[in-house]
Amino acid sequence: MAAYERLGLIAGGGDLPIYVAQAAEAGDRLACVIALKGFADPTRYDSPIIRGIAQLGQVVKDLRQADCDAVCFAGIVTRPDFSALKPDLKGMAFLPQALSAAARGDDALLRAIVGFFEKEGFTVIGANDIADELLVDPGLIGSVSPDAATQADALKALHIAGVTGAEDIGQGAVVCKGLVLAVEAQEGTDQMLARVAGLPAELRGDELDRCGVLAKRPKPGQERRIDLPVIGVSTVTGAARAGLAGIVIPAGGAMVLGREAVGQAADAAGLAVWAIDMDGQSHEPGN
Repeated sequence: MAAYERLGLIAGGGDLPIYVAQAAEAGDRLACVIALKGFADPTRYDSPIIRGIAQLGQVVKDLRQADCDAVCFAGIVTRPDFSALKPDLKGMAFLPQALSAAARGDDALLRAIVGFFEKEGFTVIGANDIADELLVDPGLIGSVSPDAATQADALKALHIAGVTGAEDIGQGAVVCKGLVLAVEAQEGTDQMLARVAGLPAELRGDELDRCGVLAKRPKPGQERRIDLPVIGVSTVTGAARAGLAGIVIPAGGAMVLGREAVGQAADAAGLAVWAIDMDGQSHEPGN
């Protein structure tokens, strides 16, 4: 991780930015929180600065006024309707580049955003580098172990997520009994799981006979300083409603928001949640 002294957190929705803010505060490095209007909940932060997603000039000014030398992007931000944006002058100058990058995919757009802030003189730090406790080692998260069929579904789901991720489509996939039930696209993980829950019963599991696995992984070659995959209690809840038997992530390649709470939710639902070492190709879950 690059060295930095004062961090500006650009916060979207969800819980991830809260964890990042707490970790940066603990290290006495959090200089300001910029809550993106329409995405972040500003009531969850102390004295946040509220800005629109296209107010790039004002955001840069805010960061400089707070003496930030680094910036972190964390939280849920969906792709905007570019025609409805109200950019300031710097945002307007960046818009053609953003539109061109967006046409190539989400990762290209994220790389363009990273490049913009680097050109403005800021070091871009990944959320996982600040709140590194959110990354997990190989093994179980909770106490439920996957059986052989669940492990087989997990490997195929990870493969499918890698294939679609390579096309910059999404980071997740659901496989049940060897069949691909869903791949994640623009709707996000929660909505993908809701789609699976609405499938005919004969295609998926249920709470009495769970089967199938959700896999989340980074897109191959993606910009990991923004948009690293995340799972939390809501992911477990959605997987349980969809009748799945497990959730698998790559060790060191996805963040777990509240490991203890996730493990407890998984145990209560009877789901196996685990991380595997994809680099070492060790797919046997353990403690």
